[in-house]
Amino acid sequence: MPMPMPIHYRPPGAPLRIALAALAVAGGLVLALAAPLTHARAEVLPRAVAPRGALLAEEQNNIDVFRRTSPSVVHITTLENQRDMFTANVQQVPKGTGTGFVWDTAGHIVTNFHVIQGANAARVTLADQTTHAAKLVGAFPDRDLAVLKIEIPAAKLPPIALGKSRDLLVGQKVYAIGNPFGLDQSLTTGIVSALNREIDSVNGRTIRGVVQTDAAINPGNSGGPLLDSAGRLIGVNTAIFSPSGASAGIGFAIPVDEVNRIVPRLIRDGRFLRPTIGISAGTPDMLRALNLPKGVALLQVVPNSPGARAGLQAFRRGADGGILGGDVITAINDEAVADLDGMLNLLEQRQAGDRVTLTVWRAGQVRKVAVALAAAQ
Repeated sequence: MPMPMPIHYRPPGAPLRIALAALAVAGGLVLALAAPLTHARAEVLPRAVAPRGALLAEEQNNIDVFRRTSPSVVHITTLENQRDMFTANVQQVPKGTGTGFVWDTAGHIVTNFHVIQGANAARVTLADQTTHAAKLVGAFPDRDLAVLKIEIPAAKLPPIALGKSRDLLVGQKVYAIGNPFGLDQSLTTGIVSALNREIDSVNGRTIRGVVQTDAAINPGNSGGPLLDSAGRLIGVNTAIFSPSGASAGIGFAIPVDEVNRIVPRLIRDGRFLRPTIGISAGTPDMLRALNLPKGVALLQVVPNSPGARAGLQAFRRGADGGILGGDVITAINDEAVADLDGMLNLLEQRQAGDRVTLTVWRAGQVRKVAVALAAAQ
């Protein structure tokens, strides 16, 4: 960005050299200076001042969104135990920082799992700069979400308003509030630049339906809110795509519909309990080696599980060492299942006790099997 040209004041009548032109030439700029002039005077024009209150409507909305939502955004500092090199003393030292936001007046704070991963403790600093010890309520690494809790009066906990992510459109304006590089309460703006992206979680599971944005997201923004133009939560900022580790105009947020499905269960149960069929799955290499259709090939069916009661059968070795045919789950309620990750995503949308219909392939034959899902152990 060009630097503004400075204005130097001289008393009236003093010689003054005035730059007549800046000529662009290969290799740099050449300044052509005029001969000294006398009785010249540097005229400084008054700076134009906009009438009070003459902000653009877009600027006013930016200000309004920040004022209303920033009190709900918190700074998270994680701590780890460290032993002194020369003594047996153990003390807590800062491990990292991130962002979170107030979920409810009970003190629940939502952030990314990777913000608190590996930490021994955490502290939450509110917008009023008060700091409070936080305890971990629950986490779901598969979606990079975690819930902390602080114990303070409800009046100091303004929950963030929830929006919807299923109605988002590419091009609509978004806001990100967070603590990039530890700089509290920073606002960046942008648009929804793409929808239905896929990113990997910290444990390798695929997070689907991710919102892509060009709002600047940097280290320290993780766990902070992505907001729509009404100041409603539409996602949790979780990752950036950048070779350097800094914002390159491509950031990702977990959609709020996923957040709203998972967080209440973390608060209730302390973990996200995915219902189960009671099977273990083979690898994609197994499917290719046996020339099986896309889906989940069964390596084991747990006795007395929903799968066992439905008559599912695992692949196994016969007495002669050959592979005996088993089942491949190819769909759940007619939604195609390409692999184990896809099946787990579909199961996460249901509760223990729900009944689903499996499409099962065995030795070239396809059948439908009804099962009642069981609670995970």
